[in-house]
Amino acid sequence: MVLVLGIESSCDETAAAIVDGERRIVAQRIASQDAEHAPFGGVVPEIAARAHAERLAPMVEAVLADADVALNDLDAIAATAGPGLIGGVMVGLVSAKALAMASDVPLVAVNHLEGHALSPRLADESLAFPYALLLVSGGHCQILRVDDVGQYRRLATTIDDALGEAFDKTAKILGLGFPGGPAVERKAKEGDAQAVPLPRPMVGSGEPHFSFAGLKSAVLRAHESGKYEVADIAASFQQAAIDCVIDRLRIALDEMRDCKTLVVAGGVAANASVRAALEELAAKHDMQFIAPPPKLCTDNAAMIAWAGIERLGMKDFSPDPLDISARPRWPLDPDAEPVRGAGVKA
Repeated sequence: MVLVLGIESSCDETAAAIVDGERRIVAQRIASQDAEHAPFGGVVPEIAARAHAERLAPMVEAVLADADVALNDLDAIAATAGPGLIGGVMVGLVSAKALAMASDVPLVAVNHLEGHALSPRLADESLAFPYALLLVSGGHCQILRVDDVGQYRRLATTIDDALGEAFDKTAKILGLGFPGGPAVERKAKEGDAQAVPLPRPMVGSGEPHFSFAGLKSAVLRAHESGKYEVADIAASFQQAAIDCVIDRLRIALDEMRDCKTLVVAGGVAANASVRAALEELAAKHDMQFIAPPPKLCTDNAAMIAWAGIERLGMKDFSPDPLDISARPRWPLDPDAEPVRGAGVKA
């Protein structure tokens, strides 16, 4: 039985997990840093890196104990090597290198986005390639065609803010606390999604790319006007964001008509309203809709371990060298045509 240890430290979740080849999460631990970052209304990279350094070693030890395995029982050690906050990524990757060297176990340096992209296959063994993927998180907002492990074609990205970032900044504007995405979703349930006139950036344009900066600015203006209830702003923002996503996806799906499944992954995929809208869109396109359980949507080590298992199964697999570098940016599709604005970073 294949066993892989996964390590995730790309942002503000310190996580370790052991997953086997039968898609079982044998052991998993996640340490949140919400309390450390809450006073600042967002993630502070230096604080995040320090917390990873303090927590990761005992967490790995605990996960091995939970699974009742030793390091040399593992078939590989997989760790996020980017993209992400470089301090945190370095903590996780250096730790994985040390463990791999000490135990003579292969190292798999995993792209964090690939972890999200393949996480639905960990949750649902019926999911076959190719599939259409909406990847929505705090740092990324992309539409991709997933043809196989390591084979990704990006059809759309954001030209400014990612959707998760827009949720977080909206929460900060409205004083809803941190983490912002779940806070906005909770508050939106109390409000009227039609109460506040907010823009739908890029809707109606011929290109499938995203833009959320203007929507975020409109939220700020609505709040500062004093004319609207916080719950109504939250609900109206969430609906505007959903409308933008659905409109962009309609265009992209026309280029992936041979894909029979629409998949969503990333932290925003845990939002129930977003999921419901995507499921409705998939039905209209005669597509199956698959979303991982919420625990696999946010940053976690199980998806990193599973990506390692997927890589191990490739015919041309070879371990990553121990001198591989951490990367703050690492596109899944390096050949994608650059777009204006922040899209060049994706």
